[in-house]
Amino acid sequence: MSMKNSKTRVIMIQGTMSGAGKSLLCAGLCRIFAKDGYRVAPFKSQNMALNSYVTKEGLEMGRAQVMQAEAAGVAPEAAMNPILLKPSSDVGSQVIVNGVPVGYMSAREYFEYKKTLLPEIRKAFDKLASENDIIVIEGAGSPAEINLKDNDIVNMGLAEYLDAPVLLVGDIDRGGVFAQLYGTVKLLDPKEQARIKGLIINKFRGDVTLLDSGIRQIEELTGIPVAGVVPYTHLLLDDEDSLAPELTVRTHQKPVDVAVIRLPHISNFTDLTPLSESEILGVRYVERAGDLERLPDLIILPGTKNTIGDLKWLRETGLFSSIQKAHKAGTVICGICGGYQMLGEEISDFCKAESETPCTVQGLGILPVRTSFSLNKTRTLTEATVGEAPISGELKGAKIRGYEIHMGETKVLGEPFAMLPDGKREGCTEKNAFGTYLHGLFDTGEMTEALERYFCTKKQIPCKAAPIRDYRDIKEEQYDRLAAELRKSLDMKKIYEIMGIKRD
Repeated sequence: MSMKNSKTRVIMIQGTMSGAGKSLLCAGLCRIFAKDGYRVAPFKSQNMALNSYVTKEGLEMGRAQVMQAEAAGVAPEAAMNPILLKPSSDVGSQVIVNGVPVGYMSAREYFEYKKTLLPEIRKAFDKLASENDIIVIEGAGSPAEINLKDNDIVNMGLAEYLDAPVLLVGDIDRGGVFAQLYGTVKLLDPKEQARIKGLIINKFRGDVTLLDSGIRQIEELTGIPVAGVVPYTHLLLDDEDSLAPELTVRTHQKPVDVAVIRLPHISNFTDLTPLSESEILGVRYVERAGDLERLPDLIILPGTKNTIGDLKWLRETGLFSSIQKAHKAGTVICGICGGYQMLGEEISDFCKAESETPCTVQGLGILPVRTSFSLNKTRTLTEATVGEAPISGELKGAKIRGYEIHMGETKVLGEPFAMLPDGKREGCTEKNAFGTYLHGLFDTGEMTEALERYFCTKKQIPCKAAPIRDYRDIKEEQYDRLAAELRKSLDMKKIYEIMGIKRD
């Protein structure tokens, strides 16, 4: 292989809409380029997502770029996602720049503020460019959102700023893919249209030859070649946001019923993805009190970007009392991060981190803990070992590899859930409930296996499930599978040519 010169090459994936498959396509391309011998890194200038991650430096970034970095075989770093927006309400978000929170802003406030962020974006990109041969750039939403085109820093504005060729992907699974592609292209300025070097049809099911006539017509209408048709492929990889299909799962056929509360501001629900490997634990998402009429074996309250607001929602929906009743009836209750805070006796927000006025609100009262919010944010990677107390010692010794992202401190009046390497206590447990700040608590597989053993014994059912593998190993297989599928369905020679790389 050879490159025309030493300049770092770039390719940008933009979509006709959110959920078109940009993140996974970028991950697959990262894997392909890495396997082909190039140093490669992902980049997304601005990401809006509630699924985030902490780097080894203690900086926060979106999980989509973490996934892409893993696919590329490199360590995630904040430069790959210099701006992260974490919606905390319908009209505002926490703004994180280079991994550090800078405050909360309304949509209009951020629209004005983002003009000042181009130097930070350029600095982050230049850092990656100095260390890599190829940068795979992901856009956001659609470049045809004409009301947002002024001062764009994530789609065509960024593509022009970085002189990046673009591949435009449409989602045929939702229908109307040719209209998606044509409409997106034609809403762009001529110079922006010229920057699109290829179209991709994603999530196709069936006989690909049935698309032949449509492909010919869309190429004639747009003047842009179709670079590939990617089949619908189910992968056990992290989804970026609330469009994730697993959040719509309402039923399952597995013997142990795990009900996850789908909070309005649910965050880091990727914590639960590894549970899909279990043959015993069946996960479903619930939003109504009626969804808990069939008493679950385990209820999980996941993370949230608005703990107080979602606690209010629990009361309004009747889930608040339903969770308390389930707990009293013997259901095991697990809270992660914001969910852990909700399980406590009270939450105080005197610094107005989430509330307009200082306040103290009552929690579910299931765990003997009290949380006080602060404006300082804890961001750290860590490991832990589950202690003796959770569920009568049934989880003892399970190893956890996780990370903390939360605002506030929690005073624990009960037994710890786990122990950290430095001897400090983490989380809290009491009887059939436990809470933890550790995201990723199921990644090693040890917590999952411990829960399987516990519930099989409790329900007196056979426990012959296959060993749960470490989620890191599972993801490596998934990245290879994704890359293999893209090699078959995309014109990789053409994509390399678009980037100015000559392959021998």
